[in-house]
Amino acid sequence: MKRVVVIGLGIFGFNIAKDLYENGIEVIAIDKNKDIIQKIKDFSTKAILTDGTDKEAIESIGIQGDDIVIVSFGEDLAASTLITLHLKELKVKTIIVKAPNEDHKRVLEKVGATQVIIPEREMADKVAKGIISPNVLDYIPLSDDYTISEIVPPASFMGKTIAELHLRTKYHVEVIAVREMLPDRVTMVPRADFVIKDSDVLVVIGKEEDIQKIK
Repeated sequence: MKRVVVIGLGIFGFNIAKDLYENGIEVIAIDKNKDIIQKIKDFSTKAILTDGTDKEAIESIGIQGDDIVIVSFGEDLAASTLITLHLKELKVKTIIVKAPNEDHKRVLEKVGATQVIIPEREMADKVAKGIISPNVLDYIPLSDDYTISEIVPPASFMGKTIAELHLRTKYHVEVIAVREMLPDRVTMVPRADFVIKDSDVLVVIGKEEDIQKIK
């Protein structure tokens, strides 16, 4: 299993490190704040007190090219840029960086970040979508247009087969899986005669505006 190195343990970095560790991932947590390092010790494989922007310090940790490195320095663009450059020099393939806005995101992508996350914007998007489409539980954007979403089927779907719902012609979406609660199982690419129950969650793919029309 790959190792994850989290550099910068603010609220975002701390909680990612903790969640990964509690799910069995090997986590190396790095911060220059002694109090934070003391707090993360019980929620990481190894907690290291050092300055994440110090190239020699990072090299001494022994970060490998196939490690996943998450960088979380808040609004400090200079620090995020510097450590991203260092990680590129160390041939790290996966560099995930937290940024506060689109301007920082563009800079970080140019210097080599493989993924830039703007947590506040993404959470705002998720909350807004939850209000616009309360039956959508979660979504994964695939492109500017297409997304995979988990939806609670509306009452009008109950007791009907997937074929009877005509989702492709009515909504331009496809059901790619059904997550059944009773019994607890996932049915991939369900057959046309699969009957929808009130304990099912549908995993659909399509354009976001089309998925939002399913009510």
